[in-house]
Amino acid sequence: MTSFCDRAWQRTTELRAAIDGLKFNRELAAGTLDQAKFQFYIQQDALYLDQYARILLMAGARGPDAATLRLFAESALEAVAVEQALHGMYLSQFGSGNVEPSPDCLSYTSYLLATAYHEPWEVLMAALLPCFWIYWDVGNTIARQAAPDNKYRAWIDTYSDEGFGNAVRAVIAATDAAAVTATDAIRERMMTAFVRSSQYEYLFWDGAYQLRTWPT
Repeated sequence: MTSFCDRAWQRTTELRAAIDGLKFNRELAAGTLDQAKFQFYIQQDALYLDQYARILLMAGARGPDAATLRLFAESALEAVAVEQALHGMYLSQFGSGNVEPSPDCLSYTSYLLATAYHEPWEVLMAALLPCFWIYWDVGNTIARQAAPDNKYRAWIDTYSDEGFGNAVRAVIAATDAAAVTATDAIRERMMTAFVRSSQYEYLFWDGAYQLRTWPT
């Protein structure tokens, strides 16, 4: 029987292809991405990850057993810590400044927070997964294309690293386990959440390329 995550991955095939085709990701792979756009992205992603880490802790605390709590307290948060170290390296070059969340960043984190507070735990799992899984997929896709001297090599290496992949696999397995015991209605909400977060991943990268900020 096909697992929930396999079905969700298949459901988002066209969307993920569109993510791979975004100018941000294609130019990052080529090493030609404008630094101002990468800087905008890194600053926004640092703000996003600060909220994401908190929501991961909420997911662990809401889980059904101690194994789930350990997963999010150790594996998942360790992966986020690696990402935050990457951001720290870049922010030491760019400076963090007085940056406010962009419309895409605020919308995505607000959606995840609302899911954490108002949806069943299984739905929260599905909403959190794309941030892990799609980044690992994009990281590996770009790693296959990028030259060794690509100026964004540190970003590429972080998201194509096997250690990050292990954390992704653990969250996939936990999400599949949650889906097995869920009702059909909850699984439908899980699928909706997975797709919505995948759409936000697209918007986040596209927004960085467009330098999308609030209207004034």
